Amino acid sequence: MEQVRERQAGAEVSAALVRVTAQGQARDVDALPQTRTVSRDLINQLRALEDMKSAITGLQARIAVALDLTQRQEQAEAGVPVSERGKGVGAQVALARRESPNRGSRLLGMAKALVVEMPKTLAALNTGQLTEWRATLLVRETACLSVEDRCAVDEELAPDTGTFDGAGDQAIIAAAKAAAYRRDPRSVVKRASHAVSERTVSLRPAPDTMTYLTALLPVAQGVAVYAALTRRADSARSAGDPRNRGQVMADTLVERITGTPGGISGINLDLVMTDRTLFQGDSEPARVKGYGIVPAGWARKLVGAGGAGREIPVVQDPSAGSDSGPPRDPEFQVWLRRLYTAPATGDLLTTDSKARLFPPRLRRFIETRDDTCRTPYCDAPIRHIDHIVPWHAGGTTTLSNGAGLCEACNHTKENPGWSASTINGDIHTLELRTPTGHSYRSQAPPLPGHRPSRT
Repeated sequence: MEQVRERQAGAEVSAALVRVTAQGQARDVDALPQTRTVSRDLINQLRALEDMKSAITGLQARIAVALDLTQRQEQAEAGVPVSERGKGVGAQVALARRESPNRGSRLLGMAKALVVEMPKTLAALNTGQLTEWRATLLVRETACLSVEDRCAVDEELAPDTGTFDGAGDQAIIAAAKAAAYRRDPRSVVKRASHAVSERTVSLRPAPDTMTYLTALLPVAQGVAVYAALTRRADSARSAGDPRNRGQVMADTLVERITGTPGGISGINLDLVMTDRTLFQGDSEPARVKGYGIVPAGWARKLVGAGGAGREIPVVQDPSAGSDSGPPRDPEFQVWLRRLYTAPATGDLLTTDSKARLFPPRLRRFIETRDDTCRTPYCDAPIRHIDHIVPWHAGGTTTLSNGAGLCEACNHTKENPGWSASTINGDIHTLELRTPTGHSYRSQAPPLPGHRPSRT
């Protein structure tokens, strides 16, 4: 602690010297040595803080392992079966570190590997010779090995001796891969074969109403997809297409997957906006489920309004009868559903009773209200509509007792020692309690058109 205080004091002195130098504009030649001293001190502080970050990471790893062992012991005393012990610990680590549950599980797995199987890598963290990310790379590249082989690789590379001083991420990955293959080539090959089963497609937001659509594919399929897209782009460019190569590839991908040039027909997009934004040209932004906030003009253009005062084609609920509004656009149909919010808080109250596209209506309502998983720090898509107070405990199937959760968080909540309840208030709020007695609150996100009041 004394060293920390000294570093903090040094930072204050250095900051003061920088202000003095700035006021004097560093024109005095005699002041140049002092300026160099200040710069040197600032660099030293940056390095010291980086070393402290690494050391804190090592300490967090040891604490996480101690928590896991303690929780397992408590669960054993409570009669929890061996196969169920330890469940939910990763989620508790995530909440404590303000991370998503998925990352919390990975942090716990990394902590176990460092503390139990890779003491040299942990020592390098403690002394600041290795960053958290590079320690993660070493753990990841040796994950397929047995405990004995992993310990041997850790000893061979010995990061705590400065083996990786000056080495970048790729050099560390290459060294770890080579050492792992020398120890157990069969496990490395088996891991590569298993990787095929982990193929998937993911979507995450990007700036300016864009998204990253990522596909994790086996190398043959990935190369084939890319080659097909580049071939189509080269042909289009040769024919005089004004779009650049990347634009043609992106448009071709959308068209071939969805079957339509725009990529929207037949796909449900939950776009939430105020009536003022839709019909009066208001600038209040909208929200797209699975993406987030989008500009008002972009939202109007998407539904075909174009601008204020223009009529858009609206298709009512198919069950409403034959008189269901203007003729349907075969390429793009728009359903309007009126959502009612509390004037003061913006909390979602109810929805139009006749609007029914995907049953059940209550599920759709909660998905619109919650937008993403309601567990704190988890932004995963909603997969389950969960009873906050379980049905078997007397919970009701109502709007206030429902919450949108991802699959992992819903399963975590069912582990021994976990509980949840709603908090009375103007905005829908749930409180999540962990086996250690800590509690975390989550409020439904504000809808477009509402700005939370500051107290």
